[in-house]
Amino acid sequence: MNEDPDTLVQSLGAAARAAARAVSLASGSVKANAVRAVAAALRDDLDSIFEANKADVDAAKGLSDAMVDRLRLDPERVMAMADAAEAIAGLHDPVGQIISSWDRPSGLRFERVRVPLGVIGVIYESRPNVTADAGLLCLMAGNAAILRGGSEAVRSNRAIHKSIVQGLETAGLPGTAIQLVPTQDRAAVGAMLGATEFIDVIIPRGGKALVARVQEEARVPVLAHLDGNCHVYVDRAADLEMAKAIVLNSKMRRTGVCGAMETLLIDRAAVDKAPALIRLLLDEGCEVRGDVAIKGMEMRVEPARPEDWDTEYLEPILAAKLVDGVDDAIAHIERHGSHHTDAIVTDDAKTAARFMAGVDSAIVIHNASTQFADGGEFGFGAEIGIATGRLHARGPVGLEGLTTYKTIVRGSGQTRP
Repeated sequence: MNEDPDTLVQSLGAAARAAARAVSLASGSVKANAVRAVAAALRDDLDSIFEANKADVDAAKGLSDAMVDRLRLDPERVMAMADAAEAIAGLHDPVGQIISSWDRPSGLRFERVRVPLGVIGVIYESRPNVTADAGLLCLMAGNAAILRGGSEAVRSNRAIHKSIVQGLETAGLPGTAIQLVPTQDRAAVGAMLGATEFIDVIIPRGGKALVARVQEEARVPVLAHLDGNCHVYVDRAADLEMAKAIVLNSKMRRTGVCGAMETLLIDRAAVDKAPALIRLLLDEGCEVRGDVAIKGMEMRVEPARPEDWDTEYLEPILAAKLVDGVDDAIAHIERHGSHHTDAIVTDDAKTAARFMAGVDSAIVIHNASTQFADGGEFGFGAEIGIATGRLHARGPVGLEGLTTYKTIVRGSGQTRP
């Protein structure tokens, strides 16, 4: 690229701002048709996308197994991208929805209405499916998107983006509604973080270092989570077979996702259940790092270090300890958790209610796997990310999380005395 990163981002931003205006005025059916056209283009271009991804995977050097798993596409995953696009197209358009309305003694009528955020910058690593998921979610919510993927997926992202532009233009929407930053110069990320004139919100998706940099340097508002240090607490009133199924799935279904359990907490009053849970994990190939009590149950357990309670492994490694009931579990999660997803396994409704109220996480689960922390499982079609902050959206961010609101006031000639 001949342009310097600041000039490049300004050019992309100006085009995105114009496209955002067109998309914000498009009807729900027009946006849905465009998303379906993208889905069709992804299916038509499956072979070229797969070949581009194979080149990325072959060139991957120094990436962890979890990162390579996130990077890799196969024909089934490409088709799943297209299916996710179809699901997004079938979602209810939030733009124009009246959130609330009320009348005042003045005779004025107030309506709070959903509107798009505007231009959304998405900075992400490894997962090329984010190119389609994030771009199309932004579009369906009436926004334009500027996407900046990682260098490890550059070929995959470009192939997917080509299909996106083709679908948008086929449906009559501007191809600039979803743009891919065409350089891997890291300075382009810094330019996006400071582009307050052109970008309304930044959403980072990637490792802790990326998200920390975005949160530290951004002048544009950020919607993000730093890590997913997720917990499962097995209560004294837990059914053992249910606990075994939930614990195993929470950790081992996919260890590289942000909703994977990283710490297992077991009620000391349920110590008789603990050996079966620990052996199950070890037998399935998970390394367990336990406190003194857990270590004493099974010789294969490694001693836990202080930093293990704060670690998002994203690998088949787990920290485990005994706690003194639900309040101690809540206190441990408050000290060491990341406010992402935490679960309790119990048949005691009062204990479950205490846990659900006391754990301050974006997602709190009773008697189910933490791996349900996913926008598709929430019925959002897909997600642009999981937000763990307390402002705006929280948890999986779907269409509604990509909107804000304005207040419309209807009068009949009133003036204020």
